[in-house]
Amino acid sequence: MYLGIDVHKRYAQVAVMDEAGEIVEEVRVENANLDDLAQRYAGSQAAIEATSNYYHIHDTLSEHLDVTVAHPKELTQIADTDKKTDRVDAKELARMLRLNSVPESYVPTDEVRKARALVRGRQTLVEDRTEYANKIHGLLSDHGITEDVKPLRVEGREFLRELSIPTPWDTLLESYLEMIETLTKEIRSLEQQIEECAGSLKETQLLMTIPGVSYYTALTIYAELGEISRFDGDKSVVSYVGLNPVIRESGDSRIEGSISKRGSSRVRWLLVQAAHNAVHNSNDEYLSRFYDRLARRKNSQKAIVATARKMLVSIYHMLDRGEVYDPPGVSA
Repeated sequence: MYLGIDVHKRYAQVAVMDEAGEIVEEVRVENANLDDLAQRYAGSQAAIEATSNYYHIHDTLSEHLDVTVAHPKELTQIADTDKKTDRVDAKELARMLRLNSVPESYVPTDEVRKARALVRGRQTLVEDRTEYANKIHGLLSDHGITEDVKPLRVEGREFLRELSIPTPWDTLLESYLEMIETLTKEIRSLEQQIEECAGSLKETQLLMTIPGVSYYTALTIYAELGEISRFDGDKSVVSYVGLNPVIRESGDSRIEGSISKRGSSRVRWLLVQAAHNAVHNSNDEYLSRFYDRLARRKNSQKAIVATARKMLVSIYHMLDRGEVYDPPGVSA
């Protein structure tokens, strides 16, 4: 049997298709009861979409079924359906599974999931803290206070607590400051766990041999890439991160445009920052020579993005070979 399972927050719509392509059962199941369904069709194949809550459901179903996780952006057959409903989506998943045409999505290991939870959790807290800092800047602006105050710094918060502004804005300001301090403590706590996690993994230990790559950058790269063996080569990992240039060909002309920006924006940003660090602060001769050569022909922004791509190629070969950073032995 082929089970197409359209997963939602609390329930799943299931379509069961036989070898002949006939639907033998359609049922809506609470997610908590999916284990019973899986046992009933044990040994069958199932397809689910990579939604935000798919980890637990994948693991539950995998106890009894051969589960394929479908890449949501590549499910064009479902996305382009004129009549899009849960039942239609479930049947389309079952049909594609039977035809062996489901575009598969990577399912991270438990180790990678833990790393992702840590670095993504930290990013969420940092974004929340920045939001409260922006609220403070808005509050100051509303009261004509033009000083360049930095609420994320201790001295900035001390200055703000000395301000005299009318009620209720004084209460709001104090609340925002307390939220910033609370979030800062939580971020530091997570950073300690991130440092411990990065220090315990072979992959991140290798990445930290790159000058200027911190434990946080190393763990983020590892968490977002996952197992390096899933990539066919360095071009595959560059494309996955979205640092590959978009090529446009027409007749005899070939134009190399901007990067595709597919994949994880946080990894792209971190790689660019790491490239800046390598070129301007860490005296990395390998990357510095590459950057300087490009910067003479192109603008500095294009040169630094290309340097980040060069670093990612090195990262791929380091992880693939299990080697420390050794530029002469890692070619682009």
